[in-house]
Amino acid sequence: MNKFIEILIGLVFLIVPIYVWIVDFAGFGTSALLFLKGGLVWIFLGIGATFLVIGLTELKD
Repeated sequence: MNKFIEILIGLVFLIVPIYVWIVDFAGFGTSALLFLKGGLVWIFLGIGATFLVIGLTELKD
């Protein structure tokens, strides 16, 4: 595929969701923000559990 068409398609896939988020078309902006917040909670829980397991295994040694 032509490089310029790939760049154009990439820009469309970046700009359209940002525009939908800013305009809050049909509540997509709110849904995306809630999904992001929920994802951050799960990431922090995973990081915390990982450090806990690492600490416990090092405590055994």
